Amino acid sequence: MTKLPPDDELVAALRAGDGAAFAGVLDAWSSSMLRLARSFVSTHATAEEVVQDTWLAVVKGLAAFEGRSSFKTWVYRILVNTAKKRGTHEKRSVPWTSLLPGDEDHGPTVDPSRFQGPGGAYPGHWRAAPEPWDSPEKTALALEIREVITGVLDELPARQRAVISLRDVGDHTAEEVCEILQISAANQRVLLHRARAVVRARLAGYLGVAR
Repeated sequence: MTKLPPDDELVAALRAGDGAAFAGVLDAWSSSMLRLARSFVSTHATAEEVVQDTWLAVVKGLAAFEGRSSFKTWVYRILVNTAKKRGTHEKRSVPWTSLLPGDEDHGPTVDPSRFQGPGGAYPGHWRAAPEPWDSPEKTALALEIREVITGVLDELPARQRAVISLRDVGDHTAEEVCEILQISAANQRVLLHRARAVVRARLAGYLGVAR
């Protein structure tokens, strides 16, 4: 991934029409922006259009950027707003804040059978401790593992996919995710935990380790 300069230098370069700076930003962020956009719209092609529209809006709105948040957060907020409008136009998504109990924010995050029952030596504790996460660097080395992860991310509910894409793919902080998606800190934690639990379970099944 392209290493970008600090926000003040980057924004100044973009405002000056620096083509290399703009190419660097595209290289660094477009892939994660595409995945995030896909959380709101029905097709990959539409997500690509959303990313293109976002970059056009960024270029046109550079003069309005005041630095109240990071430049990356500002760009991703534009992306989310653009994607939400397109998703609503497609009539494919429910309102972001109107999900009711029983949706992806509720219910157990881990299969209850993985815990000891009342008759166990330690009721409520793990039957077998979860396998530790491999480092992202090790995981990324295996193409087949990346394909599994990509597949499960595409299957996640929209809100979970958006949060894990921002946190674990786009490397945003929890605070930035809350600002970008306009959700509470508690909601962000729940969504991220559920998404990670699903990814972990799928990887455990694929690798043949205890789940």
